[in-house]
Amino acid sequence: MRVHVADHPLVTHKLTVLRDENTPSPVFRSLVEELMTLLAYEGTREVRVEPLDIVTPVAPTTGVRIADPKPLIVPILRAGLGMLEGMVKLLPSAEVGFLGMARNEETLEPTTYAERLPDDLSGRQCFVLDPMLATGGSLIAAIDFLLARGATDVTAICILAAPEGLQAVEQAMAGRDVTVVLGAVDERLNEHGYIVPGLGDAGDRLYGTV
Repeated sequence: MRVHVADHPLVTHKLTVLRDENTPSPVFRSLVEELMTLLAYEGTREVRVEPLDIVTPVAPTTGVRIADPKPLIVPILRAGLGMLEGMVKLLPSAEVGFLGMARNEETLEPTTYAERLPDDLSGRQCFVLDPMLATGGSLIAAIDFLLARGATDVTAICILAAPEGLQAVEQAMAGRDVTVVLGAVDERLNEHGYIVPGLGDAGDRLYGTV
């Protein structure tokens, strides 16, 4: 498994505004989309391409295009939806699937309550979107779900991670073709399974239910 933490002042600046408890939901949503596009540049470095012959106004040349089968973007509902627009702006030819996962607040274990994905993901590159890598349970379950359907490599893009969750994912995905791209790694998890200092519940802050 590979881990890449974005090291860019624009990422850090936008994260600072996201963390602020006074940032309203509309601004929060806009910043998540902007951050997602920045992180997507890192996450798509290894996207598969194939040669394409074209003619410019000056001369013939050979470029590249996104290869078939097209990548699959999979936001984890509900908070991952806030990242989707930023990703598809960068990768508009990709297909989109959905995984609905919820965390039991007592056991912190994930459950899958909905999915809308192709039955066969053989040969597909998949990009999983989830703002917070806290305990790692939901992300591990989502990646396992995709690999079991035949995905050949999976890239997870998260805004924040806790060291405990990142370690859990690394252990679960050892030796597998998985990449995790992060905006930052925070200090720790608290006793409730929230990232510290974090930014609170991303879903609540995205959709104004806090």
